[in-house]
Order: sequence, then structure tokens, then C-alpha cells
Amino acid sequence: MSIAPTLEKYLADESIEYDVITHESTRSSSGTAEACHIPGDRLAKGVVLRCGSGYVLAVLPASHHLRLSDLKTQLGRDVDLASETEIDEIFRDCAHGAVPPVGRCYGLNTIVDDSIQEQPEVYLEGGDHATLLHMSQTQFARLTAQTQHGRFTTHS
Repeated sequence: MSIAPTLEKYLADESIEYDVITHESTRSSSGTAEACHIPGDRLAKGVVLRCGSGYVLAVLPASHHLRLSDLKTQLGRDVDLASETEIDEIFRDCAHGAVPPVGRCYGLNTIVDDSIQEQPEVYLEGGDHATLLHMSQTQFARLTAQTQHGRFTTHS
């Protein structure tokens, strides 16, 4: 597998510039950061949350943990982690557990933790466990310009 087709088309449609980095298969975003020798603060991961009758994608650095209570406050409603089955249904063209941190192309509202906006460059999972996308902060800011932002994580 490589970049998920939905993600690849969306990035092309939005004229987002990025480089593709292949790496050994990993099972977690922190493992990916380690395998690729990049700081976990620069690797954006997506966490799918059930929010009312729909879903929200929270985007945060791989080196951070989600604070659900802060996120509930920011969104003004209860949120819970989505099940793996729900995630697989949303991200049908991605490998199991390989959630790209770009919700818009999958029809998800998205909230981005401000800490990832402070990085000079950002890496994204491409929809499998062996492909990363690398882009400048300028490109990432363009990619997330239409999303909600806030602080809802803590550094691991």
C-alpha cells in the first residue's frame, strides 16, 4: 500500500506540496517517529472521536496524549474514543489503524492541537503503516486552515 487514494486526491486538489518518505512498517505513531528518526512533536497523528451522532478527528503530535476533558470543554459536548470498527468504516481505503490526520477529505470535522502548529515542518501518516508525508509548516497551515484549533493535549 502507499498513500490512501482519498488523501492523495485531496492533497492534489488542494495543491498541497509534500514529499513521500517510506519506512519500515510500524504499529504506532511513536514507533514511526522513532523508525524515521524524526521528533515526535513533528509527527501529526489523528484520533477519531465519537461526538454526538457523528465523529470528530483530533490532530495532535505523536509525542502528546489527548486530554479528553479539555477537548470536551473546547467542543462544548461529550466525546469518546471511536471503536476500531467505526474507524475502519470511515477510513476504508487505509490500512487498519493507519488514520491520516486530515479529516476533511473523509467528511470529518477536525480540531488541531496548537502545539503542532509550532513546528517548522510536519510529517503525516499516509494511510498505511509504512508511508509518511513530509511538508512545511506553511503547507500544513494551509491544509488545516478551515479547521478548529485549540489546546487539548499534554506532552508524554
